[in-house]
Amino acid sequence: MIANFCFLVYDRSDKQEMYAMANYYDILGVSKSASEDEIKKAFRKLAHKYHPDKGTGDEKKFKEINEAYQVLSHKEKRQQYDQFGQTFHGQGGYGNGSQQGFSGFGFNNANGFDFSGTGFEDIFSDIFGGGGGVRRKTRAGEDIHVDVEIDFEEMVNGAKREIPLRKFVSCDSCRGTGGKPGSREENCSECSGSGQVRRVTQTVFGAFAQASLCDRCHGKGKMFTERCVMCRGAGRHQKEETVSVEIPAGIHDGQTVSLSGGGAVGENGVMSGDLFINVHVRPHTFLKRRGDDIVSEFQITFSQATLGDKVLLKTIDGDVTMKIPSGTKSGEVFRIRGKGVPHLGERGRGDHLVTVTVIIPQKVSRDARVLIEKLREYGL
Repeated sequence: MIANFCFLVYDRSDKQEMYAMANYYDILGVSKSASEDEIKKAFRKLAHKYHPDKGTGDEKKFKEINEAYQVLSHKEKRQQYDQFGQTFHGQGGYGNGSQQGFSGFGFNNANGFDFSGTGFEDIFSDIFGGGGGVRRKTRAGEDIHVDVEIDFEEMVNGAKREIPLRKFVSCDSCRGTGGKPGSREENCSECSGSGQVRRVTQTVFGAFAQASLCDRCHGKGKMFTERCVMCRGAGRHQKEETVSVEIPAGIHDGQTVSLSGGGAVGENGVMSGDLFINVHVRPHTFLKRRGDDIVSEFQITFSQATLGDKVLLKTIDGDVTMKIPSGTKSGEVFRIRGKGVPHLGERGRGDHLVTVTVIIPQKVSRDARVLIEKLREYGL
């Protein structure tokens, strides 16, 4: 029998051994609060690793993770398992103890088992390279990642960078087709124009039909009679280019700017990958960012704190005058509105927060000491 997906049949000894093993969450390496997507992702990873046809395959382990996935991916079964734990199988969790091994699987005419709705269609098509039919996925060119440093001021005001890149671009001669200009297209001799090849793989579970994209024509089904001389049929070649990138105001240190289609062109005219610019902000000498606010410190004298004053404060937009009220205490914070970081992608800006520190002199002159002693007499 040729089946499109793997179906495991457990005998009773297998089940008894598996019932006594570690709990299903531990088998898949997920927490009890894991989402359906997290469970499916964990199963995909383990299935790829332990499938018997793989170099790292382990049939026993593969059965265990399938058993765990069958329960945890099913909402009702998972609820029963969470409620009854190891006694789950005695509560009818497998559909009246059927020899079938898994409830929910039915027969699909003479073609084997029907896996619809179980989530196995996508998973096993990944493992075996396609199930009943190959998915004609268009593989884009490679993404490119670069790192860019900007100053604190550029983070606030936005910046522009010219980034030199050496990447694959579409061939100028054949315009990305891979064929010599003037040559004609004909059906691929490998796949007879279908764009896919079908092979049968023998495994411990039987024979599996595997459909995959044709390596010769890359799934197009057509090939040119003569290859382009400049790109040797690849439809692309390497070239140095300079890309202009706008870095938005308000971007955070470590955030990434993406440029769709700014990466390398794929072979045979396939669309380009993306360009990702990882932005790093150089620290300022005395200004710091806190959310969309800018924070700094300002020192004042005892007399300024007591009597009040007007001081000149440095902000990212230049100097501004800030009023120090009389009786200001050390550690008080003053807010200068609209002098912070622009809200990324929105209107408006944060504020500039200034923490005032009152300076206490460590040494004073004789005349100053006399004055301070006089103040102490007045209770100051």
